[in-house]
Amino acid sequence: MKEVEEEKQNLLWVYPNRKEDWQKSIVNEFNIHPVTAQVLVSRGFSSFEEIYNFLYAKLPNLHSPDLMSEMKNAVDRIIHALQKNETVLIYGDNDVDGITGTTLLVEFIRLIGGNAYYYVPHRTSTTPSVITDALEYAIEKECSLLITVDCGITAAKEIEEVIKRKIDVIISDHHEPTDKIPHCIATLNPKLINSTYPNRDLTGVGVAFKLAHALTNELVSTGKIRSTEIDLKRFLDLVALGTIADMGILSGENRVLVRYGLRQFAMTKRVGLLKLMDICEVKPQEVNTTDIASKIAPRLNSLGRIADPQKGVELMLMHDSVSATHLAKELDDNNSKRQQIERRDSEDVEIYIKAHPQILQQKAIVLHSDKWHPGIIPIISARLSKQYNRPTLIIAVEGGIAKGSIRTIPEFPILSGLHKQSELLINFGGHDYAAGLMIKEENILQFKKCFIEQANRILKNDDIIPKLQLDARVEFEDLTFEFLDSMQLLEPYGTGNFPPILYTDVVQTWLPKVVGKTHLKLYLEQNERMLEGIGFGLSEHRSKLAKKNLDLQIAFTPHVNVFLNKSSIQLLVKDFKIKSN
Repeated sequence: MKEVEEEKQNLLWVYPNRKEDWQKSIVNEFNIHPVTAQVLVSRGFSSFEEIYNFLYAKLPNLHSPDLMSEMKNAVDRIIHALQKNETVLIYGDNDVDGITGTTLLVEFIRLIGGNAYYYVPHRTSTTPSVITDALEYAIEKECSLLITVDCGITAAKEIEEVIKRKIDVIISDHHEPTDKIPHCIATLNPKLINSTYPNRDLTGVGVAFKLAHALTNELVSTGKIRSTEIDLKRFLDLVALGTIADMGILSGENRVLVRYGLRQFAMTKRVGLLKLMDICEVKPQEVNTTDIASKIAPRLNSLGRIADPQKGVELMLMHDSVSATHLAKELDDNNSKRQQIERRDSEDVEIYIKAHPQILQQKAIVLHSDKWHPGIIPIISARLSKQYNRPTLIIAVEGGIAKGSIRTIPEFPILSGLHKQSELLINFGGHDYAAGLMIKEENILQFKKCFIEQANRILKNDDIIPKLQLDARVEFEDLTFEFLDSMQLLEPYGTGNFPPILYTDVVQTWLPKVVGKTHLKLYLEQNERMLEGIGFGLSEHRSKLAKKNLDLQIAFTPHVNVFLNKSSIQLLVKDFKIKSN
């Protein structure tokens, strides 16, 4: 028996739980491949009902928007605004979730005959205020109602200021509430304490869609509009875009919204979105979650990071083809600039870590500098957290005020810790696994000390070892086009539902080749069948594999590779282990 002797990236492989009777029951009930059934077992599905809802839920299975507390108050106030011809301001956060949710509500309110403007702030570390930055704009446009999208739940003081100016406020948000909930007409948030809404994981655009859905139901049921006048499916491209960009968990109704949203991409009439897809070289009929996360969303997000996020809403609402082409090109240029800044700041961070290796002796990483762009730090914190498998806080200092971005690991949720240290912060908000904060420069070192001490106290050594969760063992004979077609049942993939990682034992029959400078092409055989593997970013490990007929265990995701109109099955190799006698 050969034993594994080496792991190439020091990843801890977590092998799947085997429940053979349950796996066979799933195969028999749903008539699916045993490997697909094992993936469902590995991911914790424990009833046929759960599996059925995951695989086959449709739009009618979405939860009623009326289950959200205070939805009736919000609907009544907006209908009153429509009847009185009041002007409404939609105030959205400056990321893709906020941009898409703002677009959705502006378009919807205009569609049902209302007057709607929008405001998306360009927030930097020196402008910490939320919502009050739009007050003058709201007064200038004579708005009597302000609706937030993807923000507002932590802005009690600022909303008080808006209300003092005789402007009513409806909050639609999905971030965790702080101790004080803002006093306003209605607060729509599935994360409210005692919330009756079944899905805590809605994103900001998801909550905006629920508001549009509730308004549609009310207007149709009272005979103010005909049911044929509004097709809510037209907004699902926006919902999918915002949900994927905001890393919404793709289970439950989020999964349904994204699955149908991807179909809506193929039919979208949004000129701006079509032009943006052109720039990204993405075909509407073939768009998938990876295209959205890696190509479309970053270009929209670049606005909030280094430019004017209002232009994102402008592009999504645009009807003129020529203007949309110009604006899509501007977004692409912004994204290129954002990538340059990101590369510069990322290199600076990596150089600092290499020069100070003691940083990695702690169970959390906290770095601050006045050199880094505040719009780029969320990308850097996410990358470092993943690379070193630690809670990571990156802080950009500007003019005595600093903006921080935190990304963390499942074993270390962060919001309760931020609450405990809130006296050191100007403000903070977000989720348990991704949050932002503002802090005075003089408080950074004390906050850093507390944050690292808390991580060192709570996290065990095993917690910070990067892990590779394996879903199922597979043999090459199972890897057919038919099998890969059947695996599409598990899509769409994304946060909370990643592409399955399979594993098997193979022989490397030829030496691997370096392709594209950083990738490895592998030639793998099992029972006389040869398949090609590609290991993205693994070229530095070639020397370990420089031997013919090497016995390996590989972890991979299979996919169909199309080259010169010819399809072949290729293995995306995530990790490997060398076996020895």
